[in-house]
Amino acid sequence: MHPFLIAILVLIGLKLATELVLDWLNLGEVRRHADRIPEAFAGVMDEETYKKSVSYTQTHTRFGMIETAWDAVVLAVVLASGVLPWLFNGLTAGLGISLWGQALVLFIILIALSLPGIPLELYSTFKIEARYGFNKTTFGTWFSDKLKGLLLAAILGYPLLCLLLWFFQALPHTWWLWAFFAFFGFQLLLLLLYPRLILPLFNKLSPLPEGDLRARLLKLGERTGFSAQTIHVMDGSKRSTHSNAFFTGFGKFRRIVLYDTLVEQLDDVELESVLAHEIGHYKKGHVPKMLIISALASLAGFGVLGFLAGQAWFFEAFGFQVADGMVPALLLFMLLSGLFSFWLSPLLNGLSRKHEYEADAFARNVMGDDPQPLVTSLHKLTEKNLGNLTPHPLYSAFHYSHPTLLERETALKGGTV
Repeated sequence: MHPFLIAILVLIGLKLATELVLDWLNLGEVRRHADRIPEAFAGVMDEETYKKSVSYTQTHTRFGMIETAWDAVVLAVVLASGVLPWLFNGLTAGLGISLWGQALVLFIILIALSLPGIPLELYSTFKIEARYGFNKTTFGTWFSDKLKGLLLAAILGYPLLCLLLWFFQALPHTWWLWAFFAFFGFQLLLLLLYPRLILPLFNKLSPLPEGDLRARLLKLGERTGFSAQTIHVMDGSKRSTHSNAFFTGFGKFRRIVLYDTLVEQLDDVELESVLAHEIGHYKKGHVPKMLIISALASLAGFGVLGFLAGQAWFFEAFGFQVADGMVPALLLFMLLSGLFSFWLSPLLNGLSRKHEYEADAFARNVMGDDPQPLVTSLHKLTEKNLGNLTPHPLYSAFHYSHPTLLERETALKGGTV
């Protein structure tokens, strides 16, 4: 077995062990507080709901441990068994070595690699989420979503793959730099297309009806400099009772979107505070900041890929040859990148949480320096979503892009987190 493959298998095992330890720590923290609601959360939910949230967290975490182990085993088998070069050689023999054929080979392999996770996804959606009253989707809707996603990937992603392969062939020394520009441009294009063309394919968006709520929210937009012609309500309830609010796109393509479940769960003042939080992300420049970070990460990634694509040992470790070209290099990079980016999760989540604190502070100020509307909203959303009130700090660092409820409430009320 090639030394680099051995190193990768060790890294898979190390990542798996770390994730399982984090899950185990989180379960232990939940069990430690399972008998009664901690005093700090006495007003968030009643005893019955708290017990249900504990059960949901435990069930979700244990199933997550199974998913994590399964994904690690599948990845290890795929990398070490020789199935990747076997698939590549077989498909190349049938589809040819043309640019279009090679892009199709990569596209088909990526679809095939997604199949082992489908049974677990179905169980999570139709068993666990349904057991706790969250799932509202039907198998038909689920299947339709998958089919639409596949078609979108073919329409949007396949031409991008062809373009990346063309850069590799036409510009052998600087292809990775041009590939980065194409990829980043594609990301920006998706930001433009998503609110107008992609999101409506999956959900129905309806303008918020005339009334006090609409007037209140549009007035909020005016006084914060976040002009919006309309506010949309999304039929999220056809899939789940989980709730959310967000804005998407930028410029003239910007849209404010509220889940219909959120509108049902919160009163007008609370909805105003939630929207003020989302506007806070816009006013604080969080979207362009994250785009810059994403661009730098992508540039670094393509730089590494550009180096690896010229190294014989990288191909040989997994049963390929350098002459096999760009497809194996790109495929392997996509499979392996998560093994390295996982260790950066605490840093990225830390930045995300900093942005959440800033958006919370903006919302508090906009609401007349009153933290209570947003605090009450967070309480209600935590209760309705059976949120984990007592996550382990290490688990939170790796998995939470938002501060915990107690951290956010403390910061909103002017305390030290």
